[in-house]
Amino acid sequence: MKDDAYIENLFRRVAFKDDQQAFKELFFEFYPSLCVYAESITGCKETGEDLVQDAFMKIWRDRKKIEITSSFRNFLITIVKNTCLDYLRKQSLQQNYTEKKKHLFVFPDSPEEIYTLKELKELISRALDKLPENIRQAFEMNRFKDMTYNDIAEKMEISPKTVESYISKALVVLRIELKEYFPLLLLCYRFFV
Repeated sequence: MKDDAYIENLFRRVAFKDDQQAFKELFFEFYPSLCVYAESITGCKETGEDLVQDAFMKIWRDRKKIEITSSFRNFLITIVKNTCLDYLRKQSLQQNYTEKKKHLFVFPDSPEEIYTLKELKELISRALDKLPENIRQAFEMNRFKDMTYNDIAEKMEISPKTVESYISKALVVLRIELKEYFPLLLLCYRFFV
């Protein structure tokens, strides 16, 4: 391991002179030990190696802006630690999103669940039949055909505000008629058309 003065001088050459040879020397000096450190944080050798390379790429990219307040060694350890923690944070968010997505769209796989969806479709149909024709028509165009309020207004020759009123009235009726199923209806209405 080289002394701190030599390491600091290498970094100055990188920062002020864009010295690629000095950068390579820094890389090969610290890369092995930083990989072991990154692996201890991430739990994966390959991920640790990738993140250390990312940290070095960040140093090269930002070399003109970097201000080191302690030693270059401490700076490197800190940047690798932060890179690893950012990676773990992103992985955790991605995993949470994937888990929530799995639970949100669970499709039926038993006859009982399929019957429940069939039953729900019938309940929706009966609830829609209770609506006045113009309200039902506006609601179906919006929810089942993905038409905008303006498109519906043009087709029905009414104002967009009237369409908005129709949709609101339809939702009130559906909330009452389908109170047990209403949240599912809002999430999955396209599956019931």
